[in-house]
Amino acid sequence: MSGVVCDETGEGVRKPMATILLIDDEESVRSLFQVALERAGYRVLTAENGKHGLRLLEHQEVDVILLDIFMPDMDGLEVILRLRESRCASKMIAITGRSGMKNFLDIAKYLGAHDTLMKPFSVQELLDAVSSQLKSAHPLELAQPNINPNEVD
Repeated sequence: MSGVVCDETGEGVRKPMATILLIDDEESVRSLFQVALERAGYRVLTAENGKHGLRLLEHQEVDVILLDIFMPDMDGLEVILRLRESRCASKMIAITGRSGMKNFLDIAKYLGAHDTLMKPFSVQELLDAVSSQLKSAHPLELAQPNINPNEVD
């Protein structure tokens, strides 16, 4: 994980916060996802298109990238290709809301996306997908229990 920023857990133990980059051209979608992810304890960066998202990644390390497939200027498939070419270590989750576009999600996976989501999906499905990718990227870190040394017998 990027691990630069830490968050207090309920037990008084500090743990690294995962950073999520959300790339979607719809402001309402970005806002909804950002609020849900921040409430779940993630640090969230947003970009309104693929070009902006790539510029952010030049200066910021992130753990998971959520990206819409259909956007103006640079679509999500091109972003995935560019990130694979640059050997980006971030986990990618491709999303789309266009009906009948399941095959584009399959293409996204083929190009390098680690997971896909078809809109509409619930906030819980979003959080589960992000959590799953973080666990696969950092199994040891996330497998460590948050133990308060003052509570150990």
